[in-house]
Amino acid sequence: MAETHSLQDLRQQAAVAAKVFIQRDYTNGTLCQFQTKFPSELETRIDKQQFEETVRTLNNLYAEAEKLGSQSYIEGCLACLTAYTIFLCMETHYEKVLKKIAKYIQEQNDKVYAPRGLLLTDPIERGLRVIEITIFEDRSLTQ
Repeated sequence: MAETHSLQDLRQQAAVAAKVFIQRDYTNGTLCQFQTKFPSELETRIDKQQFEETVRTLNNLYAEAEKLGSQSYIEGCLACLTAYTIFLCMETHYEKVLKKIAKYIQEQNDKVYAPRGLLLTDPIERGLRVIEITIFEDRSLTQ
């Protein structure tokens, strides 16, 4: 059985074995969404359903961030009226959802990915082009 890891231990001590990149899915235009195809490199590390649930949740959160609603229109009007200085004292809807995404990724790393020797990187750190999953060496095999 694979050794369990904490997120902090992985970042400090474990050696990187490989990296897997989940590409953007452009089938619905430029909407920010990622492919749910399960990478073969993760087969021994994580359940396919768990991986797909993570990507689907991220896709839904990015869709929520880009959704235009009354709040977005009001933000735009207030921005114009205040010469955009309003953004010095308030967050936009998009920024709030990005924080929610960062929190979700942190929770997934702590509960799901780190114990399996994996690290999910926030797509915002890669310019929203890919989801990067770092695979760390399984030290239980070498001991």
